[in-house]
Amino acid sequence: MTTDLGTPLAGIGQDGRHLYTCPLCEAMCGLEIQVTDGRVAGIRGNRDDTWSHGHLCPKGATLGAVHDDPDRIRAPMIKVDGQWREVSWDAAFRRCTELLAPVIEKCGIGAVTAYTGNPLAHSFSLARYTGVLLGMSGMPVTYSPGTVDQWPKNLSSHLMYGGWWSFPVPDIERTELLVVMGANPAASQGSLLAAPDVMGIIGEIGRVLVIDPVRTATADRADEWLPITPGTDAALLLAVVHTLFAEDLVSLGAMQGHVDGVDRLRDVAADWSPERVAGPTGIDAARIRALARELAGTERAVVYGRIGLCNQEFGSLASWLVDVVNILTGHFDVPGGAMFPRAAAWSLTVQPQPGLEGGLPEFGRYRTRVRGAKEVLGQVPVSCMAEEIATPGDGQIKALITVAGNPVLSTPGGHRLDEVLPTLDAMIAVDLWINETTRHADVILPGLSPLEQPHHDDLILNFAINSVANYSPPVFAPEDPDRPHEWEILIRLTGLCTGTPAEDVDVAAIDDGFFDYLAFTQGLDGAEIRRHYDHGGPERILDLTLRTGPFGDRYGEDPDGLTLDRLKTTPNGVNFGPMVPQVPAILGTPDSKIRLAPQYLLDDLPRLAGRIERAPDDLVLVSRRHLRSNNSWLHNVPSLMKGRDRCTLLMHVDDAARRGLSTGDRVAVTSSGGSIEVPVEVTDAIKPGVVSMPHGWGHGRPGTRMSVANGSPGVNTNVLSPPTFLDEPSGNGALNGIPVTVARADA
Repeated sequence: MTTDLGTPLAGIGQDGRHLYTCPLCEAMCGLEIQVTDGRVAGIRGNRDDTWSHGHLCPKGATLGAVHDDPDRIRAPMIKVDGQWREVSWDAAFRRCTELLAPVIEKCGIGAVTAYTGNPLAHSFSLARYTGVLLGMSGMPVTYSPGTVDQWPKNLSSHLMYGGWWSFPVPDIERTELLVVMGANPAASQGSLLAAPDVMGIIGEIGRVLVIDPVRTATADRADEWLPITPGTDAALLLAVVHTLFAEDLVSLGAMQGHVDGVDRLRDVAADWSPERVAGPTGIDAARIRALARELAGTERAVVYGRIGLCNQEFGSLASWLVDVVNILTGHFDVPGGAMFPRAAAWSLTVQPQPGLEGGLPEFGRYRTRVRGAKEVLGQVPVSCMAEEIATPGDGQIKALITVAGNPVLSTPGGHRLDEVLPTLDAMIAVDLWINETTRHADVILPGLSPLEQPHHDDLILNFAINSVANYSPPVFAPEDPDRPHEWEILIRLTGLCTGTPAEDVDVAAIDDGFFDYLAFTQGLDGAEIRRHYDHGGPERILDLTLRTGPFGDRYGEDPDGLTLDRLKTTPNGVNFGPMVPQVPAILGTPDSKIRLAPQYLLDDLPRLAGRIERAPDDLVLVSRRHLRSNNSWLHNVPSLMKGRDRCTLLMHVDDAARRGLSTGDRVAVTSSGGSIEVPVEVTDAIKPGVVSMPHGWGHGRPGTRMSVANGSPGVNTNVLSPPTFLDEPSGNGALNGIPVTVARADA
């Protein structure tokens, strides 16, 4: 193979130069990987990549270490008398059948559930085949990190646009004013915003304002930092909306005629003056008015809100109001504002859910057995899982399948889940490591390392500021050429859930049926289309989604259109350019209009009113990220774990002085959910009354095989997250704004 410029590339498993797209985050950076003597000798950014142009973060440079990690599981493992034993794939699948079939026979498929982790969004196989397990297994309730991450954004997008993954993203390449709320792209590289070298792009923007309780690395590089009281972002945005109406600054611009509910919103916002919210938010009324005027008066401006807005007590209102402000100021579906991406290859994830077409608030179609939590967009709070395992009775969870997830460290009250997992009758994990969750499994079925499989992003393309396509062949061949790939593992587990022994499942038949369904969603005959292929699996699905995407050839209708074969001839990728206006075509509402004031969200305003009227808490906890961390995924990479301890409690100098604390002192942090001990780090880069902990730590548990991570275990901040502290409309966990007390640990 050669690059677009003719420079030779090495073949799979060969020494030499390889091109690969980093699968670790939404930046999707193009990598140049040098292999020498069968090992990764170096990784640098690919300057010829049509998307990332050579950008690379510290995480992307560690893929060789991930591949070579001696702790990574390379063969199936089963637990015998409490000890792990490597076995053949046939033996592992037989053991899955021995464990799971009796549970289903005795208790029904309702006693089985699954937890699917964040790495699915970045995995070539898992991203395209998790739908088989979740959609065809018959499991009535499954769990995911969605309800501790972005579910409020799914909800508001569903209600406003009729598409639960129709996320407007900020067009940061063409804007003049960027307002960042609850996001730190200097650490995350962008979240629900896929852009290469986000901070490099932000550095070219005329004016950047960060609204956040913590002076993050992003805020340090901004023109202004406004520290806000956690959980009050929705109140601030409502005051901005109030000002826009009160001062006659509303201008729908290109959205004129495409928006319903402006008058209703004007009436609602009349009660939310800047003076009413100034005290609770900590932002002066005059500054709130100035912000509204600045947004309305700048030709190209956009508000971007992310995880700090989503996983808080009023996540749905805050997520909704970010879009409302962009619409009312004329910065929606236009260059430099908030725009809808055009993915070159569509994702199964973004397809409408049966029964929820049109964006109607038809939630609560079922409720959880123990807590009575309502279903929202097919999910219930992930914090319900522990109680559903622990509580006896009809419908009790008896078996669990985890796929690339570590919910013990990543979900509210994960320590309670840790306590109940050993009580399961069966637990099967599809994972690469024995971590804090999978140590409880009976069977571990390992996937391939990232470098042993192809890559082309799936869901992430729906957040990208350019329409790009970039296929990467594997760098290495699997050590065992006859082993099943992850998509085949998921199909076997699906068949097992429906009554066929895992070892006897007809993988090809289920794969063909799944492909036929995907083809049907595009108005095609799957059986006819399958004649184009001599193989199944995720590459066949990728070709389908490329060919039926906005730039595809649609199986010959457009002879110059995109296909996977054509994409493979351009190793540096194809970039079809920036986002373009798509309203009203993209809208899934019955009248093809944006619902600006969904009643389901308006019904939550009295709860927000109660919040701003209550006395402030003495201290509240918020989460934070670090550039060299990625939840708990990469804590076993030596180069990323070097340096000072990052698992510390940030506390403002005034709050520390009142408690007689100094940097390095060990403190007890206590909430209604639990208590942890952690070193304190005193700083002025945080709002008084707010403390901050990083997410994803708490290693060092017996039975784990994470030697590097266990050397710097940290503590699990999710112990402090009360499982019932939620954003009520979406069921999303509120991991920010948790009331806590802090005292010297020896007190």
